[in-house]
Amino acid sequence: MKNPIAKKITQVQPSGIRKFFDIASEMDNVISLGVGEPDFDTPWRIREEGIFSLERGRTFYTSNAGLQELRDEICKYLERKIHVFYDSKKEVMVTVGGSEAIDVALRCMLDPGDEVLIPQPSYVSYVPCTIMADGTPVVVELKHRNEFKLTLTDLEEKYTDRTKILVMPFPNNPTGSIMTKEDLEPVAEFVKKHDLYVISDEIYSELSYQGEHVSIASLPGMRERTIVINGFSKGFAMTGWRLGYCCGPEVILRQMIKLHQFAIMCAPTNSQYAAVEGLRSCEGEVEEMRRAYNQRRRYLMHEFRRMGLECFEPYGAFYVFPSIQEFQMTSDEFATRLLEEERVAVVPGSAFGECGEGFLRISYAYSLEDLKAALERLERFIEKLRRERA
Repeated sequence: MKNPIAKKITQVQPSGIRKFFDIASEMDNVISLGVGEPDFDTPWRIREEGIFSLERGRTFYTSNAGLQELRDEICKYLERKIHVFYDSKKEVMVTVGGSEAIDVALRCMLDPGDEVLIPQPSYVSYVPCTIMADGTPVVVELKHRNEFKLTLTDLEEKYTDRTKILVMPFPNNPTGSIMTKEDLEPVAEFVKKHDLYVISDEIYSELSYQGEHVSIASLPGMRERTIVINGFSKGFAMTGWRLGYCCGPEVILRQMIKLHQFAIMCAPTNSQYAAVEGLRSCEGEVEEMRRAYNQRRRYLMHEFRRMGLECFEPYGAFYVFPSIQEFQMTSDEFATRLLEEERVAVVPGSAFGECGEGFLRISYAYSLEDLKAALERLERFIEKLRRERA
């Protein structure tokens, strides 16, 4: 028989995140700090609007680009939050989560052989989505000494005349790193100098703890070069509603909507109506969640310092990325032993790219009670490792 599998899909490795979830699900008394999912319920007014939309029989298709009402609210939200104006009729598309937007953008913008600069450690889908779009992923290694920020030197080392797109994954999953306006300015100048485009994944933009999130699209000359991707999963605690969006130049969005039309048709109607309510009236609940995450973040950093566990201070998302290099084992080995011996599940840094080796991703999208219990077990484990090495 002919091989039924496309060659390019065999280049794509399964997500390294799922391995520990699958093992942990078979074990008793496990505290998981691995899931990148808010532990808060979706705000009640959002849920109520979802229920109400079902009661009113709003179970039809929307337009391919999404409810006009929702696109209007997204534009108001972005103008308020990142100070960039978009035309809701021509420059916005509602998607099935931010992940669909990443996939569709790459497939619409890449020709075979075009290179995509992908900073790592970062979200696991950028590389496989580039491969499936017939592009060439080029990893740009983010360095611990730079707090995992992207620098001009990093970019200059990887740029070639085939480079077309730069992915900007900030606030960053898994490191929690952010990029300030001062950090972004030289990157923007590099992009304009080399006539590149940017896919800016800002799904964690609501979870920034050092002033307002700054979008690269807000810098001079960058709006027309940038696809901004965002959604409702993280900031609005709506992961299961599967709703995201993307904004950018009409010439690109027109093609993205066409591909979305053939592959998806439209995002879930019920979720779209609920999201309208979220954007209109749930800013207080979002801020309350942000404050809770920030409290947990500060608690973890205090405990790591007390334990002597090296970790730069992250100011975004809901992850910390401590170093385990002192223990002279791989992040996979460390995470496996921690799970087996102390029943704590974390994600090896290597799941987010080779340059994540020597680190762990720990999510603080959990209650303080769970975090305290997990850190007691982690401290016991690292003390045992230090005795073994003594």
